[in-house]
Amino acid sequence: MAKFRLDEVDHQILDMLIDNTRTPFTDIAKKLLISAGTVHVRVKKMEEAGIIRGSSLTLDYVKLGYAFIAYVGIFLEKTHQTKFVIERLNEIPNITVAHVTTGKFNIFCKVRAKDTKHAKDIIFRIDDIDGVARTETMISLEESINDKKRLMHSIFNEM
Repeated sequence: MAKFRLDEVDHQILDMLIDNTRTPFTDIAKKLLISAGTVHVRVKKMEEAGIIRGSSLTLDYVKLGYAFIAYVGIFLEKTHQTKFVIERLNEIPNITVAHVTTGKFNIFCKVRAKDTKHAKDIIFRIDDIDGVARTETMISLEESINDKKRLMHSIFNEM
């Protein structure tokens, strides 16, 4: 597939949708001084090109009682067990992100929990997975940066 070319209007549409995926196309059109149909067509083209994949909802996990975040580095007994371990990790809903990595850990996960006791229970579940040799856990004290737009603007500037 040929590389999809984004122009400044596409950048502005994406900018507004990253702020709020529920922004009506009519509101975007008014701000950009284009028709809502144009916004619809451009978003559709970006979806078809795979640039936009669905939309997401941002939850306030603190208000839901899940303020505790830990990062767990997983050491495997054998690297060929990676797929099996990832499948088992996927069965633990509190693991919200998992990466197969190089370096110190074979797998690196983000865990969301209610508190330290809850996190301990989740980490013990991870330790019990066949193929996991051991884990190393880091507790997040604060999420200091969570900015999707900064990367998006950097990418646009490179285009």
